[in-house]
Amino acid sequence: MENLLFPDWQMWTAILIIAVGVVAYASDRFSLEMVSAAIIIALMVFFHMFPVQGPGGENVLDARMLLSGFASPALFAIMGLLIIGQGMFQAGALEYPTRLLLTAYNKSRYIAIASVFLLVMIVSAFLNNTPVVVMFIPIMSAIAARSKVAPSKYMIPLSFMSIFGGMITIIGSSTNLLAAEAYTTVTGNQIGFFALAPIGLVLAGVGALYMFATRTFLLPNREAQSVSGSDGDGKQFIAQIEISRGHPLIGRGAVAGLFPDLPDVTVRMVQRREEAIVPPYDDFVFRLHDTVIVAATRKALTNLLRSKPDILAGVMSEVELKEESQNKGELTMVEAIVAPGSRMIGRTIAQIGFRYQTNCVILGIQRRSRMIRSQMNSIRLEAGDVLLLLGDIDDVRSLRTDRDIVLLEWSMQGLPDPSNAARAAIIFFGVIAASGLGLLPIAVSAFLGATLMIASGCLNVRQASRAIDRRIFLLIGAALAMGMALERTGGAQMIAEQAVSIAESGGPVALISAFFIICAATTNVLSNNATAVLFTPIAVSAAQQAGIDPLILVLTVIFGANCSFATPVAYQTNLLVMSPGHYQFKDYLIIGLPLILVMWIVFSFVAPYYFRMTGLL
Repeated sequence: MENLLFPDWQMWTAILIIAVGVVAYASDRFSLEMVSAAIIIALMVFFHMFPVQGPGGENVLDARMLLSGFASPALFAIMGLLIIGQGMFQAGALEYPTRLLLTAYNKSRYIAIASVFLLVMIVSAFLNNTPVVVMFIPIMSAIAARSKVAPSKYMIPLSFMSIFGGMITIIGSSTNLLAAEAYTTVTGNQIGFFALAPIGLVLAGVGALYMFATRTFLLPNREAQSVSGSDGDGKQFIAQIEISRGHPLIGRGAVAGLFPDLPDVTVRMVQRREEAIVPPYDDFVFRLHDTVIVAATRKALTNLLRSKPDILAGVMSEVELKEESQNKGELTMVEAIVAPGSRMIGRTIAQIGFRYQTNCVILGIQRRSRMIRSQMNSIRLEAGDVLLLLGDIDDVRSLRTDRDIVLLEWSMQGLPDPSNAARAAIIFFGVIAASGLGLLPIAVSAFLGATLMIASGCLNVRQASRAIDRRIFLLIGAALAMGMALERTGGAQMIAEQAVSIAESGGPVALISAFFIICAATTNVLSNNATAVLFTPIAVSAAQQAGIDPLILVLTVIFGANCSFATPVAYQTNLLVMSPGHYQFKDYLIIGLPLILVMWIVFSFVAPYYFRMTGLL
C-alpha cells in the first residue's frame, strides 16, 4: 500500500476518530459496546463520504473493508475458544486436578499454592484466560479461607499468572491471535504455534518471581467481608445414600469415627435391615443394601455430586435430563420451602410422589427446629421445611407455578454433568493437538471444537451463547476497523516512520525496546486486543523502514500488549478478581507499574539476544 496517494487530511481525521475512541474507552463513562459501535459508524460514514482512492482511482477503504473484521478468522477462533472454555467449565473438566490441589494444601501450604498458580499458568497457555480465572476464583477463595489469609493476597496474582501463561502460545490470548491475524493480512506470513514460547517462558518466569517477591508488601491486606448466606448460613440438610450393588462405599469404613470417603459430611445413622446403627462408628464397614442417613450443607452435597457422583448414583439415576430440549439437559439444584397450607404437609416423601409429579428429586430436607435422624422417605413434611431439589432445568423452572412449594430463585444453580468431563477434556486436547501440530488452522480447530462441545452435550446452545461476550465481539470489530483505517490512510506508515526516526540513533535494539514500552503503556488505557491490532501494521511498516524482519516487532507488539497489569480495565481477568479481592484502582497501579518496568527491562535484554541467536536480527 505504500504507492497509494494518501491525502493528509483523511489520515489525520482517521487518527482523530481513533484518538477520541481511545479516550472514550479509557474514560469508562460509556459502555464498551456503544464506544465500539460509535467508532465503526464514524469511520464508515466518513470514508463513505470521502473515500480513500488508490493510484488507479479505485476505492481502497470502504464500509465493506471496515466491517471485514467481523468475518476475521481470528474472531472465529476467539469465539470458539470462549465456547470451549465454557464447555470445560460446565462439564467440570478441571474438578479432579483442583480437588487434588485442595487436598495437597493440608499437607504443604506453599507447595499447594505454588501448584495452583503453576496450573493456572499452564492451562492459560492453551485456554482463554477468562474462563480459567472464573474456574479458579472459588478455589483461591477456599485456600484463602483455609489459610486465614486475606483473599487480596491471592486474587491479583491469579489474574496476572493467567496473563503470563497467555504469553507462551499463539492461542494463549486473544491478543496473540489478533496480532497474528493482522500480521498474516499485511505480510502473508504466519506465526508458529510455539513461536512465543522461548521469550514468553522467560517473561512468565520473571513475572512469577516478581509476584512472589512482592506479595507481602505490594499486595494489599484487605479481609473479605462476610457474605450472608454464601453457603446457606451453614444450614444442614438431611440426605440419604442407598448402597446398591457395585456402590463405591461397599467395604469402606470409618477412620477414628469419620468417613474419609464422605468429606464434610456427618453420618447420622445407618439403617441395616431392621437395625439402626448410630455413632460412634468404630470398626464400622458399609455393606450392600445399607441406607446411610447423612447431614451436610448444600455446598458439601454439591461437592460430593461433582467429585464423587458414583456415591449418589441412586439419586442421579432418578433424574431425567431432557436432551431434546433447547437447554439440552442442564442439571440444576434449587431450594424450595414447603408453603403454608401445602398438600404436602403431614405426608411423607413416599406418599406425595414428588418425583413422579415433577420429574425432580428431593436430595435433602432441612428443618430449623430440630435435626432429623430417620430415613427420608418416612419423614412427614411440615410447613417451612426447606427441600433441596435436583432436576433438569426445564423441570425446575416449571416448579415456579407449584402452589405447594415456594421456589427460592436465588438458590438456583447449574451443576456440571460428571459424565461430560472426559468428553470435554478430549475435545479440548484435540483442539490443542490439531493446532499445535499444524493439522488445522486455529480458527478451524476452535470452531470445530466449539461445535463438538455442543454436539456431545457438554453444554447446550444457551450456555454456548452466554460464553460469547458481545463486548469482545464489538471491540474486536472496532479494533480491526481502526487498524484498517490506519493502514489504508497511511497513518500506520507515518507513525512507523516517526518511531524509526526516534530510535534511529540506538539501532534495532532501541526500536524493539521502544515498541515494547509504547504497547505496554497503551494496552493499559485502551485494551490488549485493540493495541495488538493497531500496532501490528505499524510494527510491520517500522521493521521495513529499519531493514529488519517484521516478525521481530510483531512479537514485540504481542508481548507489550499482553502487559495489561496497571489498571483493572486493562484486561477482563483484572476486573473479574477486583470484587473477590476487594481491590481499589490504585492497587493495580502499585503492583502493576513496577511489573511493567521489570518486564520492559528483561525484554530489552533477552529479546535482542534471542532474535540474534535465531537469525532474525
